[in-house]
Amino acid sequence: MSLAVSLEFENSVAVVTINNPPVNALSHSVRQGLWDYLEQIERNSDIKAVILRAEGRTFPAGADVREFGRPRTPPILSKICDRIEALPTPVIAEIHGTALGGGFELALACHYRIADQTARMGLPEVGLGVLPGGGGTQRLPRLVGAAQALDMIIGGKPVSAPAAEALGLIDRAVKKNLHQAALASALNLIDHGAGPRPTRDRVDGLSNVAKYNSEVAAMRTRHAKSPLANIPRIINCVEAAVLLPFEAGIAMERQAFDECETGPQAEALRHAFFAERRAAKVPELKGAELREIHRIGVVGAGTMGSGIAIACLDAGFPVTLVERNVEGLQAGISKIEKNYERSVKKGRIDETTRQNRMEQLNGTTEMQDLGQVDLVIEAVFEDEEVKRGVFAQLDQVMRPGAILATNTSYLDINALADTISRPEDVVGYHFFSPAHIMKLLEIVVGAKTHKDVVATGFALAKKLRKVPVRAGVADGFIGNRVLASYRLAADFMLEEGASPAEIDAAMRDFGFPVGPYQVLDMAGLDISWARRKRLAETRDPKERYVAIGDRICEQGWFGQKTGRGYYIYGGESGPVENPDVLTIIAQERAAKDITPRAFSVEEIQMRCLSAMANEGARLVEEGVALRPSDVDVAKLYGYGFPRHRGGPMMWADQNGLLAVENALKSYQPEEPEFWKPSPIFAELIKNGRHFSDLNGA
Repeated sequence: MSLAVSLEFENSVAVVTINNPPVNALSHSVRQGLWDYLEQIERNSDIKAVILRAEGRTFPAGADVREFGRPRTPPILSKICDRIEALPTPVIAEIHGTALGGGFELALACHYRIADQTARMGLPEVGLGVLPGGGGTQRLPRLVGAAQALDMIIGGKPVSAPAAEALGLIDRAVKKNLHQAALASALNLIDHGAGPRPTRDRVDGLSNVAKYNSEVAAMRTRHAKSPLANIPRIINCVEAAVLLPFEAGIAMERQAFDECETGPQAEALRHAFFAERRAAKVPELKGAELREIHRIGVVGAGTMGSGIAIACLDAGFPVTLVERNVEGLQAGISKIEKNYERSVKKGRIDETTRQNRMEQLNGTTEMQDLGQVDLVIEAVFEDEEVKRGVFAQLDQVMRPGAILATNTSYLDINALADTISRPEDVVGYHFFSPAHIMKLLEIVVGAKTHKDVVATGFALAKKLRKVPVRAGVADGFIGNRVLASYRLAADFMLEEGASPAEIDAAMRDFGFPVGPYQVLDMAGLDISWARRKRLAETRDPKERYVAIGDRICEQGWFGQKTGRGYYIYGGESGPVENPDVLTIIAQERAAKDITPRAFSVEEIQMRCLSAMANEGARLVEEGVALRPSDVDVAKLYGYGFPRHRGGPMMWADQNGLLAVENALKSYQPEEPEFWKPSPIFAELIKNGRHFSDLNGA
């Protein structure tokens, strides 16, 4: 008998307990244990009721993700759910923690459900490219109807126990003594001679067939343009709940699950799931002692500084915000106040929370007020001389052992660290704008950064609800360096015949929310222009240089903030392509004697993505990125790379490394060094391996 499941008796009630820490995942040992005990319960006529519960911090929080993409060893979950539902005695699910995915499907198969007041439940499989495979698409709509079921399955967000009670998903939410409440309910059912109440026989959500079909049709229209292959399958299965007999609906769901699970989108989404967790495993964690962080200082009250301050306040840290003058400080504090006012209006926080967070903010123009903080995040203008000046001041006022983090997008952290007396305390925290919303945090490790500082950064990222990725020192680190290659590949095509709108449309078609030139306009063209000017002295004169962006900036067109960039803004119909930019592009082509040609959507995508994957391989080769999947995490969480594609390195694996290498070689005559394939391609191809083989556990 499996040790992951146990069976005990309390009077005439059989108590089946799952114990598979940490989250009671429904691995094979759990499924086998449930199957065996259900068989035993079926044969025991003395059992009058059954309670299904779990030890530890949660009811089963879903399937064992490690089993996804592989043939399941029987018994499979759907068969277990069917067997639970078919028991001749009432079965009560005793829910605590998070009943998610297969865990919630187990609960739905039970005849009655009682939950702790703090429990949450839902079906988040959509995020892994699949759909519920244990009967969720058939049982859930029988309880709540099509609209609510589709919202829960497609949205993937769990609902609270009180909300579940209001919806009729559970029978009762209790504030304390959950097991005693479940046992009392079981005994009450026995006393009243109540039998099973199979969810498959419920018609609460199916009673108004016309409304049900209308809700399905509305959801199908809403998601008609979704790139996710599992969305239409989910809608079809929920529709089947009202059209087909239960067994036929279950069979349809199982087929859809199996087909989605083995598809490329599910493979990419699983990769993203594991890549995020893998990114938190860095060598500096071994033997490191976390430095205590109780108070945080932020230098610079501009857009980035105020956003970083909000992220820290949201995480419960007192923040000292420093700006060089009163006007700048007041402007930064005003940004923070307005952010919290909007959050109150939208119901994200209450007024008390807003007041508490603002009380934790101390604004000052005096650098010495940072003398007692544990961590300072410098977020001043992206200029090396400016940052050197700030570093010098901080070196004088910060206490020994305090961490100095610089929020730089490109600058050499080693060079900055070497200007002060404590380079071992210096680390890069590359936040992404808006800093309180964007999930990615690149933690840049300098040559002298102490491992305790690195480990503390990863712990802090968790408190800030960020996804951390370790990066070595390099221009642009991981994310911006790959971005630079992406943009350069696009710029080459711009010179050779494509338009900004064509390139943007092709990349949106691939799955990006916006194209590269739309992003440039949003960020401000002057930012990338400043970087190009900074690098001008060290640029190889033989290197191909595209000056189109420079010519646009020279006109004073910096994108959305000036009303003009690659697009013109402010019109009622939204942004339109800037014809003057097309003229500049034509002039640049003529100056280089380039005869423009057409680019297909497929070629635009192949060039941009190959450039990204190649730069990612170089970053791994140089040790800037620990592993290929870290490159993917950076692009997924900081740059809008479509999650269902998995990131540029996963895209290369799925597209075929030989095909990508051949594409790079075919472009090489145009710009030999830029398009030169990383040696990693040849090495992996020779050995029949993929980038995923370099990721480790």
